[in-house]
Amino acid sequence: MKNQRKLMLFIATSLDGYIATKNDTLEWLFKVEGEGDNGYSAFYDTVDTVVMGNRTYDWIKGNMEGVFPYLDKKCYVFSRSAHGENEEVTFVQDDIVNFTNELKKQDGKNIWLVGGGDLLHSFIKGKLVDEFIITTAPVLIGNGIPLFKEHDFNLELSLKGVQQFNQFVELHYEVRK
Repeated sequence: MKNQRKLMLFIATSLDGYIATKNDTLEWLFKVEGEGDNGYSAFYDTVDTVVMGNRTYDWIKGNMEGVFPYLDKKCYVFSRSAHGENEEVTFVQDDIVNFTNELKKQDGKNIWLVGGGDLLHSFIKGKLVDEFIITTAPVLIGNGIPLFKEHDFNLELSLKGVQQFNQFVELHYEVRK
């Protein structure tokens, strides 16, 4: 029997738990001195599929110059409004749980949940996330878009590893099944 693909969250957060400011800026993140690419390339090589919310997709399109960064991966964007596909992504309106469980059954590498916070919350509620790789920046931004929303359920994790990239600390957790 083949191994089922894992859904991985790989994301950076401020020390006080925000993934962006209220204005969707990440300037605070880029001011922190890292080391190399802070483990990004090693992680990126382990995935062949990317999923994200429409807000995250719009942010990438509006804020990252050059070629879409995930052209070499199959990329799905969960959206209530956009339909079909373009040369970069396929828009998905399907049920998140059913769609993701079908993705996990397909042959391939792991699946990366890029963001954002609303979509992550849905994935956690649906018990879809297998591993969390969270890189913490030594910055307090006070408010913004939280990594985790308030919820009424419990998710138990097991620490797989800790890495330091200069001023960043990466915590790698696996969901206990």
